[in-house]
This record gives sequence, C-alpha cells and structure tokens, in this order.
Amino acid sequence: MINAAIAVVGGGPVGLTAALALADAGRDVTLIAPIEPPPDQRTAALLVGSVALLERLGVCAELQAMAAPLRRIRIADGTRRLLRAPEVTFDAGEIGLPAFGYNVANADLVAALERAVAKRGVIRKNALADSAIVKGNVTIRLSTGQSVTAGLVVAADGRRSRMRDAAGIEVDTWSYDQAALVCNVRHTLPHRDTSTEFHTEHGPFTLVPLAGNRSSLVWVDRPQESSRRLALPDDAIAAEIEERSASILGAVVVEGSRQVFPLSGMTARRFAASRVAVVGEAAHLFPPIGAQGLNLGLRDVAALVDVVGEAPDPGDAGHLVAYDRARRAEVLSRTVAVNALNRTLLTDFLPVQALRGFGLFLLDRIPALRHAAMRQGLAG
Repeated sequence: MINAAIAVVGGGPVGLTAALALADAGRDVTLIAPIEPPPDQRTAALLVGSVALLERLGVCAELQAMAAPLRRIRIADGTRRLLRAPEVTFDAGEIGLPAFGYNVANADLVAALERAVAKRGVIRKNALADSAIVKGNVTIRLSTGQSVTAGLVVAADGRRSRMRDAAGIEVDTWSYDQAALVCNVRHTLPHRDTSTEFHTEHGPFTLVPLAGNRSSLVWVDRPQESSRRLALPDDAIAAEIEERSASILGAVVVEGSRQVFPLSGMTARRFAASRVAVVGEAAHLFPPIGAQGLNLGLRDVAALVDVVGEAPDPGDAGHLVAYDRARRAEVLSRTVAVNALNRTLLTDFLPVQALRGFGLFLLDRIPALRHAAMRQGLAG
C-alpha cells in the first residue's frame, strides 16, 4: 500500500501538468499512468494562458524550436450556400500580443512534460488505475496489483474516467454526426503564422501552423466522408486537401499517418466530489473548435492548484466545493458557445445562417468588437 497526499491519475498533457504544478506547490504527489501513452498525431494549440502556466513549470524553453506561433486566425466561409459570411482575420498584434499562442505536436508536449516530471522526482506508478474505493480517503487499485491511498485524487483519466465514476459524478453527453480527420502536412507556400479555419456545411476545416512550411490539419466532416479519406492513398488525400483549402498553402504533401476521431460532447454535472476532482476530458469534452479543449483543461489545473495548493487536507469537502464553483461558469459557458457555433455550421435554416454571417460581418467591420472577441477567446 502506497500513501500519498494527492494522486494524479492520467498521463496526458493535463495529468502531467497537474502532477508538475502540484509538486511545485510543495505537495506530495503520486502520478499513476502508463509510461508509454498511445501514439498521437494531433497537435495542441496552446493559448497564452496555457503558455504562461507551462513557462512557470519550466517546460516551454525546450518546446520553442518545435512550436509555431499563432499570430493570426483567419475564418473563411467555405460553404456553397446562398448566404455566405465574410472572411474575418484576427491579429494578435491588435490586442498587444506577439501571438495568441503556439502550436506544438502532442507527442512533443507530452515528452517535455514527462521529462519535467522525472526531474521533479514525482513518485510514479507505471500502471493503469483499475478501480477506486471512496471511503474516507480514496484507495486506488492498480493493474500491477498494488494499491495507492490518497487524500485527494485528480482524475485526468479521460472521457471514460474510472475515477470520476468511482466518485459518483454523473455526466451529460451528446454526439454529433461528425468525425475529425487529423494529420500533418508539408506545403510549398508559407503559412505566415496564420491559422486558417474554413467553415463548411459539415464542420470546420482547419490548418494550424507548425514549425517550417508545415501545418496540422483537422478536417471535420460526416463520418462516412472522414472514413473514406482515411483510406485514400497519400497523393489522393493531398489533392483533396489542396482543393478544400483553395491552394492557400500551395502544393501539399501528407506527413506520417492519419487518424479519425468521432465527435461528441460531455460535461460533468459536478467537477469534484468524494475527494475526487475531475480535470481535462474527465470533466468536459468539446469538438475541435476554437482550441478550447486542452486549454480549458490546463485552466482546470491552475484553478485546482489555487484551491488546494497549501491546504492541510487537499481533499476536504470545502475545497472541492470551491474548485467546483471556480470551474462551473467558464466550462458551461464555453460548452454552450462551442456547441452553438458547431451547430450553426450544420444548419440549413436560412435565418440562422444569416445571423451567423451578420455576426462575422460585424467582427470584420468593428475593431472594438473584434478586440473584445479576441480577449474573450483567450480569457481564463
């Protein structure tokens, strides 16, 4: 039996960041996660708040050579509808920032966080958390047969979180008739640190800068179309990408493998209970719009550290109520906003299309409104 003040369950970016941040706050932390996460071709668009957190944890310096700044975000109407919205470009310089954030491969981010965890001397159990018993403290049974008892469990174990289930935290879930094709591409024209999001009838088609003449692609479409593209030869999918992007990046070559993820949404009804606090995808799940998912998870971590960082009993019910209160408004408001934006792309109802187009027209024409939207998108 291993005793810990805090056990963090999950070895993705949010779980690793939680272990680092709590260790830096002086807490006794045990991290429970397999040492080799599954391969991930996705990238992470880290907004300024997330970058600031990772800088404080000493992780950003080694990521600089691998990351690309996001200085501009361009939204273009890629539909063939009667009512089309104007193109809008958001420039970080307009609100006094060098960049909205940085885009980096998930694998590089996780590797940097793993190295930082090892340097901190965080106790690590290279195992899966099979189950948990909540009675006074929380006892977690591991796949190795060992057990860990903790005063607080940080559940960063994903959308099917066993720790969340053990604490009796219910969730609201929904699904979309969409799937995201994810891959990286090389191209002949520079991206100029600009992320371009084409809004189509079936979801966003987004090219996000990577270092050099490279970009990450998230192409949301109907599941059958995403599956069809997954099976195409590289030259055929490259031709479709080039056509869909109107050749704004020139000729395209697909790098590495491709992945397809069905899209769904989820929000926990509580963000903490019974000495368990949920963070990241154990707490909320979004479609890939506006770079909200991971950034919101890292803000979960920052809020949790603020609440329990110096608390004598980090799992005390009062602290968990404070954490729940700190996260509820932002998570629910972002959930509503992202869900509404995604569904406006899918509807054929002309008044909704007109309203969306008029909103983008106002953002394009009124600088003060555009600046407010940029600040709100970065707020945390």
